[in-house]
Amino acid sequence: MTPMTEVEGRRVALSNLEKVLYPETGFTKAELVHYYATSADVLLPHLRDRAVSFLRYPDGPEGQVFFTKNVPPGTPEWVTTAEVPRSSADSPARMVVVQDLPSLVWAANLVTEFHTHQWLVQDPGQADRLVFDLDPGAPAHIVHCCEVALWLRERLAADGIEAYPKTAGSKGLHLLAAVRGGSPERASEYAKALAVEAERAMPRLVVHRMTKSLRPGKVFVDWSQNAARKTTATPYTLRARRVPLVSAPVTWEEVAECRNPAQLEFLAEDIAPRVQRYGDLLAGLLDPGAAASLP
Repeated sequence: MTPMTEVEGRRVALSNLEKVLYPETGFTKAELVHYYATSADVLLPHLRDRAVSFLRYPDGPEGQVFFTKNVPPGTPEWVTTAEVPRSSADSPARMVVVQDLPSLVWAANLVTEFHTHQWLVQDPGQADRLVFDLDPGAPAHIVHCCEVALWLRERLAADGIEAYPKTAGSKGLHLLAAVRGGSPERASEYAKALAVEAERAMPRLVVHRMTKSLRPGKVFVDWSQNAARKTTATPYTLRARRVPLVSAPVTWEEVAECRNPAQLEFLAEDIAPRVQRYGDLLAGLLDPGAAASLP
């Protein structure tokens, strides 16, 4: 019989808690659930009112890894769901919206990365986030992403937009900004224009096209994740990588001072001390009054 626990009055099934998900560190499913539960104060605000795509890895990153976008079978009736538009030719999808701690713990039991759109389920036609995914092509690495991030920070500031950095939790960086006054299509157009500008300013370092043959030794500025259908790793989510890396918010000082990729690698165990020291470094994204108009 599957063990049950009570979370804020909801009964949540937890299974296979002793399973080792990350053999290199011995990190277990119980530790994964514990990480998500104890990170809820900073994680949940970035999940609320956003449809979630789950990148699941129930047997660890070396096992089967797959996206679940529709509401999974067996989802408790108290978990919030929402209809989400897809292409004009398709009927809407129904997806999970993680609104509270019981829902977060239930989702953690699935063993997942959390990925969210750049818009809220209440208004899918309006982008409230702008995202740049800085993805280095070997031998380039995150230190090179930092150089590009600093350029983008200044360029966005020129348009009155404040950017916030976080690690991808794999090999690159994400830049996020709170915006208003534009559709996902408009946000994509603006992000692409800045990616093209970055390539012109740093042609030896930046590429704005996804073509793989162009990417070795350069940083791909992926603007396409602003599209309405695309999702990006949510702040504070664990990643299905070799070790339990987290997509962790970082300071601009850390970005500017990074000289070695290891300086911007954060494991699950690193997050609580960082939150205690800094609070949520992405809290500015959650203030609607601070959102900048898309140019």
